[in-house]
Amino acid sequence: MAEANITYVTEFILKGITDRPELQAPCFVMFLVIYLVTVLGNLGLITLIRIDARLHTPMYYFLSHLAFVDVCYSSAITPKMMVNFVVQVNTISFHACAAQLGCFLTFMITECFLLASMAYDRYVAICSPLHYTTLMSKRVCILLVAIPYTYSFLVALFHTIVTFCLTYCGPNVINHFYCDDLPLMALSCSDTHIKEILIFAFAGFDMICSSSIVLTSYVFIIAAILKIRSNQGRRKVFSTCGSHMMAVTIFYGTLIFMYLQPKSNHSLDTDKMASVFYTVVIPMLNPLIYSLRNKEVKEASKKALEKSYETFKILKLRKW
Repeated sequence: MAEANITYVTEFILKGITDRPELQAPCFVMFLVIYLVTVLGNLGLITLIRIDARLHTPMYYFLSHLAFVDVCYSSAITPKMMVNFVVQVNTISFHACAAQLGCFLTFMITECFLLASMAYDRYVAICSPLHYTTLMSKRVCILLVAIPYTYSFLVALFHTIVTFCLTYCGPNVINHFYCDDLPLMALSCSDTHIKEILIFAFAGFDMICSSSIVLTSYVFIIAAILKIRSNQGRRKVFSTCGSHMMAVTIFYGTLIFMYLQPKSNHSLDTDKMASVFYTVVIPMLNPLIYSLRNKEVKEASKKALEKSYETFKILKLRKW
């Protein structure tokens, strides 16, 4: 009889980043600008890599997929987040919440392993330059991208099913700006112990596995750099790896803070701020980091702009 009177949740309310009215408009404008820079920057990078033959190398093949992933998981979160700043109650249906969580986890895990694939690519390029073409063949590159996508989709699907098989029969206000595991578990009226273990186990495995590949690659890279006698040669190698090292440090540092701290130390408000960084800011930073610190990308951008300008002048003259 008691079970018959339980009302199960059919939709959730996203609380958002802040409920202070004076911050709503400035936050909306700020995140709109960040999102536009993210989309334009990453799509521009993908386009540039595809149209410039000099960028048809394994490194830029991985970078184009990293840019695609950044656009996807930012788009899964940011537009819905911005709704919070223009409406009083931001609702999301049960199934839309599940879809958002699944997409976010898929692309976040994919980014972890794409960064590892990129580290392996840099290791081969620096430590085995004579065998680079063989070791990083087209087939190998496709596998190093396909495996992260497939694995991430399966893990995200599993986590999403487990999360939404929990019972939600009480409050439906998510203390977050998107549907994430931890704030959803806080609303569940069923036992979440198994789900907590699964989060820690999978997050730990993904981060340890991917970061181990990154660290191992860079240990060999640093060892190879120390053997280079000329300062110019060392600077050239560092410039090749500098962008990737910066992106890895920012991404993994934020995720470790978010997912691998003890439950007793978790604060949803602190996690919310960390989530803003890796769901909204990092996808914007990646194309800037790889563009501003990469000579080949800058040269390709300059060439593309010059070509566009020449085309514009020709069209203008034809018009007149």
